[in-house]
Amino acid sequence: MTTAATIRTIAGRHIPRDENALHAAAAPSADLGALPDWDLTDLYPSPDAPELTEDMAELRKACCQFSRDYEGKLASLEGPQMLECIERYQTIDLLAGRLMSYAGLRYYQNTMDGARAKQMGDLQDYITEHTTKLVFFSLEFNRIPDARYEEVFATTDGPARYKPVFDRMRAMRPYQLSDELERFLHDNSVVGAAAWNRLFDETTAGLTFNVEGEELGIEATLNLLTDHDRAKREAGAHALAHVFGKNIKLFARIHNTLAKEKAVEDKWRKMPTPQTGRHLSNHVEPEVVEALRNAVTAAYPRLSHRYYRLKAKWLGLDKLQVWDRNAPLPTETPRLIDWTEARATVLDAYAGFAPELAELAEPFFDKGWIDAGVKPGKAPGAFAHPTVTTVHPYVLLNYLGKPRDVMTLAHELGHGVHQRLAAAQGELLASTPLTLAETASVFGEMLTFRALLAKTTDPVQRKALLAGKVEDMINTVVRQIAFYDFECKLHAARAEGELTPEDINALWMSVQGESLGDAFEFMPGYETFWTYVPHFVHSPFYVYAYAFGDGLVNALYAAYEDGLPDFQSKYFAMLSAGGSKHHKELLAPFGLDASDPAFWDKGLSMIEGFIDELEAMEA
Repeated sequence: MTTAATIRTIAGRHIPRDENALHAAAAPSADLGALPDWDLTDLYPSPDAPELTEDMAELRKACCQFSRDYEGKLASLEGPQMLECIERYQTIDLLAGRLMSYAGLRYYQNTMDGARAKQMGDLQDYITEHTTKLVFFSLEFNRIPDARYEEVFATTDGPARYKPVFDRMRAMRPYQLSDELERFLHDNSVVGAAAWNRLFDETTAGLTFNVEGEELGIEATLNLLTDHDRAKREAGAHALAHVFGKNIKLFARIHNTLAKEKAVEDKWRKMPTPQTGRHLSNHVEPEVVEALRNAVTAAYPRLSHRYYRLKAKWLGLDKLQVWDRNAPLPTETPRLIDWTEARATVLDAYAGFAPELAELAEPFFDKGWIDAGVKPGKAPGAFAHPTVTTVHPYVLLNYLGKPRDVMTLAHELGHGVHQRLAAAQGELLASTPLTLAETASVFGEMLTFRALLAKTTDPVQRKALLAGKVEDMINTVVRQIAFYDFECKLHAARAEGELTPEDINALWMSVQGESLGDAFEFMPGYETFWTYVPHFVHSPFYVYAYAFGDGLVNALYAAYEDGLPDFQSKYFAMLSAGGSKHHKELLAPFGLDASDPAFWDKGLSMIEGFIDELEAMEA
């Protein structure tokens, strides 16, 4: 167990649900109203603030003292002593988290700024160096005999409330290495995955694309794929393919290196599969993930294949091209939604569910907790970063004023509300496994969508809303499971040897036809579109969490619509639990069980129902 802050902040949250979700445009902010910027002073007043220097010194001192006081002694601690030990560890985690959150957020505001990149790299090095003294903690803790462990955590004046954290940590016992090797891996991390992550981020942010004589960044180019003008969509797609093709050797090197690095560590740890570490960190059983994956792939014909055949008909095409996948409907009227309207739309939808939900979201708008505008060098996509439990989360957007951007706002505010509610658990217990981390975000989207749908009486507008929601759900469920299959194939193939760019291209295309269906043709160059998807680089096998979250929320929302008694209080209790309970325990009050294969079919049936309604409109 290392300081969660180091890994959490470098990986960040800027992981969009679809490779085309990294969209933004060069639309002037004047069209959208005043877009907010972050005020990071709640973390530190400035990059050279004395408070930051003092916290660095305090972190160094705390790590040294913790090591002197506890190394070699954990098994002998009684309940109250163990509680004090854990709380001191948590304080160190808070210090490291605050430092790295500040440096990381400043970096994501402008990844091309050398001073910001240097500060983040230097702080990461500093924290890694000094927290090496804490590596003993998890190793020694996991060697405590089971009987002694249960005895200490059962004492009334002991650390019982922290037991879920350490139960998850002890699940890693079979894969634990020697103390010396664990320290080496900890020290080496800054020149391993973290360095390759930075190379990927900075390369992607620096790409430029020539579209009909205009030089655009990656966000503005990706945004063209949702333009009403099909010629612009096609031009954008070809520009993306051209630049990805030119840079494909670098992206292939990044993926080869990270996959091999993971395989080496997994071999030493004797992990049975490349996915095992992700499942353990998510506190989810492999068979539950397999049931989800199988349910979704079996539903491809009923969901994506059927929907895209409908879309081809709406667009008057025999076959869809990749630049048609996220195209608006021909009958959809383009409209920019300014920031004031976006805020009101989401907060009203939240308040319609429970006033408390809107009250928790409101400070994000008023206190500088959102950075919304599109700026040079800014990290693409969107995320909600929890920072530390003694401060508050921050949300990053690239807001364009499209309906999907309003849904992204609803999504990230859901994360933010979740993180605020879970903060009461404290630093070690607040963090939610990825499988449950998408619950509030996807639920927030669903509330916003349902509120908009309820107010829409015009059939043309209703069709556009429904189609947009179906596409978002396909991107969240079908696309993410296809991404998961691609990653599984990539890591399996890398185990057999070095992969050429052409090898990776072939693996990418092997999941495209299967998941998207026979309505599509694939232009030359689309085989390179794996190159910039950040999921695969930052968090291997993260992607199934989106499908897990969508399926879970669909089942939750069905229970809400069915009038489950006291639903709101049960929902808030689930979010407030953070990472203190297993998904089985959290879902029990709603009468749901993710280990039941029928659970996933229930969630998928909601998507199918929306497609049924769209088909009925054609009759």
